[in-house]
Amino acid sequence: MAKINGNEIRPGNVLEHNDGLWAAVKVDHVKPGKGGAFAQVELRNLRNGSKLNERFRSADKVERVRLEQKDMQFLYESDGMLVFMDTETYDQIELPTEILGERRPFLQDGMTIVVEFYDTEALSATVPQKVTCQVVETEPVIKGQTAANSFKPAVLDNGVRISVPPFIAQDEMIVVNTETMSYSERA
Repeated sequence: MAKINGNEIRPGNVLEHNDGLWAAVKVDHVKPGKGGAFAQVELRNLRNGSKLNERFRSADKVERVRLEQKDMQFLYESDGMLVFMDTETYDQIELPTEILGERRPFLQDGMTIVVEFYDTEALSATVPQKVTCQVVETEPVIKGQTAANSFKPAVLDNGVRISVPPFIAQDEMIVVNTETMSYSERA
């Protein structure tokens, strides 16, 4: 692990702080009129999800942690646990469904996701940025409705509600951006 100065913290960095692992969510560099500059950092605990706001001066040393990323293939779900297989060693692990958070509905059979490990502990998992889904319910296409920014509600095959352009019809396959939870393009 590497020690970094307080002013070198960037969003996305994982830090060991107060006997816990924290991800830097937001970093604001503040230069007050009086006194030294500091970084105001919003941290999120990777184990329990709690949040913390801390000030780090440039002289403060913080332990930066590197997480190991592994590609894992989703196999099945049982009793609130998701079973994944390491694509290199074929080892299987079980992770709680909460590890994916609100992106859980986008997980599909056989999908490869990225799991971040600290030693042998899985801390986070992310689904691919773009996922193909089917529209199961939406309003019919209305001819002549071509206003530039008009969107209509739609329900996907995984139960998620998003807004789609007016030309998208029911039973059509679309690509959804899982980071913004929004329509991306036709599949």
